[in-house]
Amino acid sequence: MPRLIRSATLSNYVEVARSVGLDPYRMITEFRLPPASLTDPEMKVSAMAVGRLLEASAERSGKSDFGLRLADQRTVANLGALALLVREQPTVRKALDVLVGYMFLHSESLHVNMREQSGEVILSLAIDVDRPVPIRQGIELGVGFLHRSLQQLFRERWKPQAVCFTHALPSKKDIYRKFFGTDVLFSQDFNGIVCSSRDIDASVPAADAKMMRYVQDYLDTLAVRPGSSMSASVSQCIYTMLPSGLCSADSVAARLGVDRRTVHRHLAREGKTFSAMLDSVRAELVTRYIGNSERPLASIAELLGFSALSAFSRWFRSQFGCSVSQWRAGQRTALANLDPPEPRTSAD
Repeated sequence: MPRLIRSATLSNYVEVARSVGLDPYRMITEFRLPPASLTDPEMKVSAMAVGRLLEASAERSGKSDFGLRLADQRTVANLGALALLVREQPTVRKALDVLVGYMFLHSESLHVNMREQSGEVILSLAIDVDRPVPIRQGIELGVGFLHRSLQQLFRERWKPQAVCFTHALPSKKDIYRKFFGTDVLFSQDFNGIVCSSRDIDASVPAADAKMMRYVQDYLDTLAVRPGSSMSASVSQCIYTMLPSGLCSADSVAARLGVDRRTVHRHLAREGKTFSAMLDSVRAELVTRYIGNSERPLASIAELLGFSALSAFSRWFRSQFGCSVSQWRAGQRTALANLDPPEPRTSAD
């Protein structure tokens, strides 16, 4: 089954598309999205189709900041019922905890992770789609939405310490500086926002404890989902743990609070293996990383959890049947085709 996302992610798509000379209804029809997805925010649609739509919209309009244009008018309310719980938390930190924990209610493919180190909080975002496809616009929309949501929660002039993207430096960086109001770094190890730990301990003035408990109970009734399966939990762990170099079946099991045999048993019931899932996530991520020719291959190998460049090179050839340089050459000759070569299926 394809991963789904609430069609609220297409809020104000009609207005933005028209402002850059596109026919929004022709575009969504082309990418097989229902017309109602532009008016009903609770409709669940294919996350991959939405990603393709955003990429094509940016390419055909010539507006590389199309995702940011969509994010410009976003608020926490775009999350629907989840927004009620986020806004009723007593502090920004707790609001972010809720956002991370319940994001699956908004999107099955969007993973938000929060980690803290040396007085800084790193709020990172990853998109897990069914097949490797370009997701730059989706990432910029997601990070832009997180930024606007934080501004709303703080209810005062606030800016992060930095905003990071894994893709290469665009031709017009001033657009990003104007949107985020702070340093925007490209070719980084993650997509997301860096802010002070002290900042997120700020209180949320209008928080209502009674309303919070009511909404929590309501959302918990919605939380029975395919995403609670072992494979969904393992997939999210792999995405967040790969750069550490410690992403193994044992470490993932430890994060999930179970032993390795339990993970393997549940995955087997779902017709999956840990190593196949690890290869699948790596294959999906590597096609994004190597698309940025400015990023050294050694850095890509590290981001994918390989201890040596040689191990990464062998893995890449086993998955794609060619070297990285050959893959890039093939992409340049097939620029009109959004689909990269399919990775080979690996055994456990």
